[in-house]
Amino acid sequence: MDSVKIAKFKFLLSVGVGICIGALWGTTSVTAFMSHRMDEYYEQIKRLESDIMERDTRLQKLEESINKQKYMIKDIQIELLYEEDDLDKIALEKHIKEKYMSLLGKEVKSMDMDLIQALVDKRIMKVHRIQYQLKVQKIIVTDILKLWIEVSIYE
Repeated sequence: MDSVKIAKFKFLLSVGVGICIGALWGTTSVTAFMSHRMDEYYEQIKRLESDIMERDTRLQKLEESINKQKYMIKDIQIELLYEEDDLDKIALEKHIKEKYMSLLGKEVKSMDMDLIQALVDKRIMKVHRIQYQLKVQKIIVTDILKLWIEVSIYE
């Protein structure tokens, strides 16, 4: 009977040791596989970052060469002369910028200031069930189109 207990113990011990060795081997192989894939992804990220930096540099040089020849509108800035609700102010700025988005990339020399002003001057815009009347106060056109617009509640 004693020999049966010893054989049972040896069997359980060998099964337990086999499970532990298998778990360690499996964990080691999965870790090695995952670290290899992570290294590949890291290399790919570095390669893509390098490509982006190269293209940004090329784009910057192209923009500089274009800028030496002509002034183009690159950005639109809206200054609202309105001190009421900030949410309405943000919505008005968004709607006004949408009106002027077609001017991005256009040459400054070919622009008509009267048309730029007439685009939103004396317009009525409805935001959150409130109607606002817009009046263009000042326009500055360089590579940035900058507008100062007075906003009043329309009744």
